[in-house]
Amino acid sequence: MPDLIDMHATPPPANQDSPPPLCGKNETSPVFEISLPFLFNASSRPLSRTRTIVFLILGSRVGLAFFCIYPFTNWLAGYRDYQHELFFAWELNIPFMPEFFWLYLSMYVLFLLPPFFLPPKAMERLARALIWATCIAGFIFLAFPARLGFPRIVPSDPLYRPIFEVLFSIDRPYNLVPSLHVVYSAAIILAIASQQIGRSICILLFCWLIAIMASTLFIHQHHFLDVLSGLALALLMHCHVNERNV
Repeated sequence: MPDLIDMHATPPPANQDSPPPLCGKNETSPVFEISLPFLFNASSRPLSRTRTIVFLILGSRVGLAFFCIYPFTNWLAGYRDYQHELFFAWELNIPFMPEFFWLYLSMYVLFLLPPFFLPPKAMERLARALIWATCIAGFIFLAFPARLGFPRIVPSDPLYRPIFEVLFSIDRPYNLVPSLHVVYSAAIILAIASQQIGRSICILLFCWLIAIMASTLFIHQHHFLDVLSGLALALLMHCHVNERNV
């Protein structure tokens, strides 16, 4: 008579050398990870190969939209018979402070942050917001070419003189309302702030945004209306892509 099977017996241990089940393997698992766990209340968000590829593809699309629209509208505005003066006389008393250039330049550091903070879907929504904002701004640039009220004076400081010579030579003062510098900075920070990040980091990001907006005024690249309209456009596009989830 065969031995009875003990139903309560402990099953033999699984083979440790056996491969993991297929469902445990994620095709988007990062090959390399760079994480910033101290930034978050919840789990850290690794910079995976998938996020990097998505970031580069979407960034290329945003860059293409910018370089197809901004230089063309700026060049065309230079040949218009009239540019609008969309500023108040008292704004011309704002002092020129070349030291704020570094805050102005820090917008390009913001462009590197999305893959650390945003999953691919959120990066796609951010890219859509930036492209839509660029297209809308381009239409406004064509309809209302503006004139910068500040005289463009190259500072005598040897550190800043070559910087502003290059800046003034490549960025003609017509595409002003809205400020795309503010649009891009605000859109990126709004997208990151919508994620589960620490409150201190969120406050830091918005302080950074305020500093960038101030820098556009203190290096005489924009006026108040440019800054406020840029902030409004970024907020509008952020709400649009997130409410419609497009």
